[in-house]
Formats: sequence, C-alpha cells, structure tokens
Amino acid sequence: MKDQDAKTLSNTQRAVRDLRRMILSGELAAGTDHLESELAETLGMSRTPIREAALMLESKGLLEMRPRKGVRILPVSSDDMREIYDILTELESLAAQRAAEAGYSEDELSVLAGSIAKMDQAIDAEDLEAWAEGDELFHQELVRLGGNKRVEAIVAMMSDQVRRARATTLFIRPLPVKSNEDHRVVFQAISEGRPDVARERHREHRLQAKTMLCGILEKHRLNSL
Repeated sequence: MKDQDAKTLSNTQRAVRDLRRMILSGELAAGTDHLESELAETLGMSRTPIREAALMLESKGLLEMRPRKGVRILPVSSDDMREIYDILTELESLAAQRAAEAGYSEDELSVLAGSIAKMDQAIDAEDLEAWAEGDELFHQELVRLGGNKRVEAIVAMMSDQVRRARATTLFIRPLPVKSNEDHRVVFQAISEGRPDVARERHREHRLQAKTMLCGILEKHRLNSL
C-alpha cells in the first residue's frame, strides 16, 4: 500500500508540474476545455493524478473543474489581477519596510542586488524573458527578506497567476526601464536602512504596475480569450 501511495503521489506531482508548464506556456490555451481522459493520455498516466493535480491548480486560479466536462483553462482576468495586485502591493511593501529595518549586510543583500544587475543586462540586450526572470527573482527575494513566512505563503499562492499575466503581456508592454529604476531605489533604501522610503517607493511601483498590466489586458482584450 505504501509503495502504491508513493507512486500516486509521484504521478500527482508530475501531473501538477506538467499541466502547470503547459498552461503557463500557452500549450493549454486560455478558454479551452479538456477532458481528464484526454489530459491523462497526453501525460501518459491515469485519470486519478490528473484530477488531483487539477484540484491543486484550480486553487491557484489557473483552471476551473467542471462536472462531466473536464477542466477549462481560465483566461487572465484583469479583475483578478487588480485584486491580486492590491494584496501584493500591501504585502510586498510591508516586506520592503521590514527588510530595511533588519539591517542586512551587503552579502545578505547580494541576491537582491544580483537580480537588479540581471534586469539591467536584460534591458541592454532587449531580452525581455531574461528581464522577467530577474524581476521575478527580485520580488521573491524581497518577500523573503521581509522575514514573515505567512506573507511568503500568501504571495506564493498567487505567483502562477502573476507569472501568466506577465508572460501574456511581456512583449506588448513598454520596455521596463522605469521598473528597473524603481527596484534600484527600493534596494538602496533597504541597504541604507530607510524603511519609509523602501515601503512607499515599492508601493508606488506596484500600483503603477497594476495600472499598466490591467490596461494592457483590457486594451488587447486578453482577459476575454
């Protein structure tokens, strides 16, 4: 029984990984419907781990399970992103404040500094995918430096929806030079121990990002695919 349970867990984890990758890459396109049997055949496994994986991905807002109809891949909704960014704005701004209060050493801030360097290099090369990787690393590390595990857990719950929205809009948004400048100011405020500046500048950055992202989704009707 234990061996069977381990096998089921392994297959479920693999199904989560593969379905998530297919959704984020667009291989499973927004607005499309898929039977569990179809997905099971595609991934070479039974329907049970597919169903368990779908439940997990539904909790992350990537799909919707529909009785007798399988799963529907959800579009990126501007309404959802407004709600998500409202939460991220407050939690990440708090993390920036706490990080500035913590008195971190230069070495302890090396990952945050490295993420900004990666974003700068990506802008110079006009490599938006590399920029997105650096941007994601910055926000993850900022939240970690805030030192609140519950904040980390809440932010992580919404990470896939944010990642999808970023991927959807990445090549139709303005070159994110201003974003890099904002990150540098926040980093400097943290390294100099100025919590009010760190919090307010990051909050302003996230509010601007919300306005830009939701505007693109609505202008190009990407939230109604």
